[in-house]
Amino acid sequence: MTAQAFDRWYWSVDALRSFCEQLGLPASGTKAVLRARVLAKLAGDPPPTTPTRKRAGAFNWAKADLTSNTVITEDVSFGPNVRGYFKAAIGPKFSCHSDFMDWMRANAGATLADAEAAWRMLEARKDDPAFRREIATCNNYLQYLRDARDAHPQLTLDQAKTCWDAKKMQPAPGGYVHFDSTDLACLP
Repeated sequence: MTAQAFDRWYWSVDALRSFCEQLGLPASGTKAVLRARVLAKLAGDPPPTTPTRKRAGAFNWAKADLTSNTVITEDVSFGPNVRGYFKAAIGPKFSCHSDFMDWMRANAGATLADAEAAWRMLEARKDDPAFRREIATCNNYLQYLRDARDAHPQLTLDQAKTCWDAKKMQPAPGGYVHFDSTDLACLP
């Protein structure tokens, strides 16, 4: 397959990992990293460099005894220890969503008590009918579903998913699938 042919299509993470394995490339990383590796290999270009996270300090988020006074570091990790702390502090309704993780990464130097307050504020936004959480660029699927239902409010979630399933099998320049009203032609 040529790089140009590869770049015309949407590929799932599993398909990208399979490509990497077949091409002798590392099969770990985000979807964007995997796609860039395969594209570079097919184009005959040197592999893209994958940025590594530098540890800002010796704080071990996985093993530390966390308290409300624990200071958030630049290398904060959201493993079981951190999630367990917030489950205990906030309760079973706690979920470690992307808005919260983004807040913590952007607020190194704040404390976990500050993070608890931020989580509660972020959760309170859900009650505002005008609020819509931003969808990360890497989540093409959710963005497609939102765009489909925004353009056609009468469309059910299952119908939008049917459109996605049909559209992702067609050429998608740059590997990103965009909703278009003509996609509704696949519905019975």
